[in-house]
Amino acid sequence: MSPDVPVLSGASVRLEPLTLDHAPELALAVEEDRSSYGFTMVPRCDEVKDYVQAQLSRKGLIPFAQIRVADGRAVGCTAFWDLRTWPGRDRLRAVEVGFTWLGASAQGTTINAEAKLLLMTYAFEEWGVHRVDLKTDARNQRSRAAIAALGATFEGVLRNWSLSWAPGEDGRLRDSAMFSVTDGEWGDVKAGLERRIAARAAAS
Repeated sequence: MSPDVPVLSGASVRLEPLTLDHAPELALAVEEDRSSYGFTMVPRCDEVKDYVQAQLSRKGLIPFAQIRVADGRAVGCTAFWDLRTWPGRDRLRAVEVGFTWLGASAQGTTINAEAKLLLMTYAFEEWGVHRVDLKTDARNQRSRAAIAALGATFEGVLRNWSLSWAPGEDGRLRDSAMFSVTDGEWGDVKAGLERRIAARAAAS
């Protein structure tokens, strides 16, 4: 297993390993409309370079810029996170997909669903993992609905599990709603995502 992930390409989104070259376009994307970021870690425009550097230096994180194929612009970020191997072996058994955000103009498109399809396809079919985790602030109903729509299974709420990113809650812990897709479910989840993406593309 190599943690070096290549560019992952779809019809509406291309996931490129994150670099500082993406920072100028990400700085524009973060300020389009911030009304959906109440529970999500999304930098302000003048914080983007520091954010990218922090992502690149964070141990166990494999970050990507989400590039909108239609115009070639970086419109958000996502990542593989918390890679877990089998005891005594270098082979992955599970990984989380997280640190995801999109600029307002990219929300409500096929980009999020296709990015998750690309990431999970790589995790299950290249790395051979048995589980992909997705989690969000338990209060974030919009994010919970979006994760469930991917076909992930809700497993419950883990109390005081993660740092809160909500305004005014610095240094506090949040309850996290945990979802997953397992290798046994992946075939059906993948087919469902492909149908959803094709239907949205046909309607646009």
